[in-house]
Amino acid sequence: MVYLCEDKIISCDLQSLEGASGDLNQQFDHEIVYGPPAHASFHRMTIAPPAVLGIETSCDETAAAVLRGDRRILSSVVLSQVALHEVHGGVVPEIAARAHLDHCDEVVRRAVAESGVGWTGIGAVAATVGPGLIGGLVVGAMTGKAIALALGVPFLAINHLEGHALSPRLDPGVAFPYLLLLASGGHCQFLVVEDRGRYSRLGGTIDDAAGEAFDKTAKLLGLGYPGGPALERAAASGDPARFALPRPMAGRPGCDFSFSGLKTAMRHAVEALDGEPGARDVADLAASFQRAAADVVADRARNALRMAEERGVAPTALVVAGGVAANAEIRARLAAVGAGHGLELRAPPLRLCTDNAAMIAWAGVERLARGERDPLDAPARPRWPLDPRAA
Repeated sequence: MVYLCEDKIISCDLQSLEGASGDLNQQFDHEIVYGPPAHASFHRMTIAPPAVLGIETSCDETAAAVLRGDRRILSSVVLSQVALHEVHGGVVPEIAARAHLDHCDEVVRRAVAESGVGWTGIGAVAATVGPGLIGGLVVGAMTGKAIALALGVPFLAINHLEGHALSPRLDPGVAFPYLLLLASGGHCQFLVVEDRGRYSRLGGTIDDAAGEAFDKTAKLLGLGYPGGPALERAAASGDPARFALPRPMAGRPGCDFSFSGLKTAMRHAVEALDGEPGARDVADLAASFQRAAADVVADRARNALRMAEERGVAPTALVVAGGVAANAEIRARLAAVGAGHGLELRAPPLRLCTDNAAMIAWAGVERLARGERDPLDAPARPRWPLDPRAA
């Protein structure tokens, strides 16, 4: 608590002043308190939760966000590169890196301006340094380091996967430990999230990631890029029982995934049609694929929960994060699995499932709260597993 009289500090505790600098009106939330002497106006102030600037450039979104330690997202700007990569049917690393270089500064400026705190209100900078496409990682990491150095604030080198893993904690009801399915275009794994920085991998894909399988199947069906949302829209009007597709790994011990066989079966199903697939064929194929993928995810989740319990872990929730977490059918199936174990399914809001900088800023908040910071020579890391024992 800080007390001011005529804009001078007359009483405070050391913890309240720690990290405060610059314009006090930008550092504190305040209210007027009148007390002795009668003519004095006392401002009772508490330090506002620190504002952390997050920067995300690991793949094909250039993103920046400002977030406070009280979980309030002050701004979130995401510049998608879909138009650049759509013609190629997937992300081209060199094009992605150049786009990040062209737009990162402006995206960061917009995020800071829209946050309302200004540059002097930024208390730390968190930037994704891995895993991901090395060109984009270098752009975001160097931008974040330069800003941290210029402002004289801590720099936090964030693992992109940890950003996803901790993003459900933007909802204050999600407590450690929890069982996480991290499923995106590049990753698909079950982890026990014991605490910030403590992850135990239970299983993962032995070939393709779930999001990759959705994208490639959508491309096969001519649904465009990005494939996951397009396939889900097509599946909404389809018959999921029309095509008999395999459920790879289902019924086997453990919680590993395999999606390559499912993709191959989809290609065979398309080739077996009489001519090019029509609109009804595409809808039914999409629905059949989505149902098969959801069945596999549900089966693997049941095993993952049993494995966690066998290890003596009592999860507070079943959590799904990453781009695939936006799929409604997969969410519904996971919710049913969780309910069978007395657990609620928790997931980030849909806008925070895909890559964004708010989750990077939040990971920075979590690390900052533990007194952590990183040196300005922290390297970009194209590979960086959450559980180093599973590398």
